Order: sequence, then structure tokens, then C-alpha cells
Amino acid sequence: MKLNATVSALVVGSAAAWSSPMTMKADGASSRRTIFKKAGAFAAGIAVPAAANAYSVPDLLYPFEALEPYIDAPTMKIHHDKHHATYVTNINKATEGKDEVPILDLMENALDATPVRNSGGGHYNHAFFWDSMAPHDKAKNTKPSSDLEAMINKSFGSIDKMKAEFEAKAAPGAVFGSGWVWLAVNMAGDGVSIVGTPNQDNPLMKGVCDEVMLPILGLDVWEHAYYLKYQNRRPEYVSNWWNVVNWEKVNENFDYVVANHAGVSVRG
Repeated sequence: MKLNATVSALVVGSAAAWSSPMTMKADGASSRRTIFKKAGAFAAGIAVPAAANAYSVPDLLYPFEALEPYIDAPTMKIHHDKHHATYVTNINKATEGKDEVPILDLMENALDATPVRNSGGGHYNHAFFWDSMAPHDKAKNTKPSSDLEAMINKSFGSIDKMKAEFEAKAAPGAVFGSGWVWLAVNMAGDGVSIVGTPNQDNPLMKGVCDEVMLPILGLDVWEHAYYLKYQNRRPEYVSNWWNVVNWEKVNENFDYVVANHAGVSVRG
């Protein structure tokens, strides 16, 4: 973490300023002002730990309205600017003063700390979600790579059967209340499964699933993700969402997790 080095430099600089003899003569007003300025700079430098704003909401890679008509612009704006921002604010509060680490690194043991599980999971999940989508004009020209398709066919029989199982897993009766649905690769990199997780949990978190898994695609089925347009029609939202899935990004995620046996990093 940069904090220790920054504080050390500030301490050394400030110590030098304060170690010189202070001769308060009649013309010493300028010297006093200099000393107080240095003291103020020192205090400002150490008042806020570097990790206070370690995480941020990444800008979308497309305009809010770009996923219309499948996901509406008002939902995207509120979801991104309000809901995601709240998770980021809260994970920054929870990690203030601690070593700054990528949000991915907090996922494995997130169940040990409720703020990390809820707010850290919310940040990771949403950052992952935004980048897996694209405007329909682009998304319609993408498809699973031959390697990913082969693994999907091995696990589900076909792409269409995988989608049907995914939609069933995302149904209100399967993920009751709020949660997510994921297409995830096992740690060995030789199998893919569909898993549902409650709240802001994800398959990277130890203890959420039977084994830690590596997401390559995820769908938010919290009501805030669809209610303005779809109200209680979650299945319609889920089936329409395929129209904006960016398979190029999913293929990139797949290649990474298979090669590295590790989760995908996210922006922010």
C-alpha cells in the first residue's frame, strides 16, 4: 500500500521543518506562517487513508439508453448511478484504513465479513455485469467461441438448452427474492455450471456454493434491475437479456479463467 511510503515522506519533510530552531523575532510572522503551512500540509496528507476511496463505480462502456428496448435507460441510470454507487460507498467505508487490494481479492473470504460480503459483493457483481453487456447491434454479432460452445454442449447438450436452464434458475421460484444467476467454470477449468446466489453473493465466495467457481457471465435478478420496465415479469426480463449479452466479453472471461484458474478482475 502507498500509504506507508507517503506518510514516511511527509513525516521526514515535516520533521525537517520542525527541527530547525524557531526564533520568534519581531519579523518572524513569515516564518510562523511557513511553519503552519507545512504543518497543515502534513495533517492533510495523513488525514485520509489511501484506501478511503479505494473503489469506484466504473463508467459504462455504452450510453444508458444503449440497451433499449431490452433494458430501459431510466433503469440503467438508477441502477448504475444509485444502487451500484451505494455499494461502492459502503465498501469504501468498510475498508477505510486497511490495505488497498483489488475487489476480486476480497471475494474468497467475503463470508467472514458482512460488509465485504454485501457491499464488496455488490460492487464486484455490478462491475462484472455492466461489462458483459453491449448494445444489441453489437451483441447480436457475437457468439460463444468454439471452445466455450464445446464445454457448454458437453455440460448441457446445446446453447439453447443452457439458456433454458439459465432462465429456469433465474425464475422467481428458483432465486427467491433478490440475487444473481451465473454461468461459471469450475476451478479445474474443465466444466461449466449454472448457479444461483442470494443477495450479493457470487460463486467466488467460499461457502456460497459446494465449491468455489469462476463466473464468466452473470445476471442481476434483483427487482431494481428490471422493475421499472417489467414490474413482476422477471422471466420476460431474463429472456430479453440474451439480446444484449456480449459474448466477446464472455469468451474473454472464459479464456482467462480456464488458463489461470482464477476469477476475472473488474474495473473500479
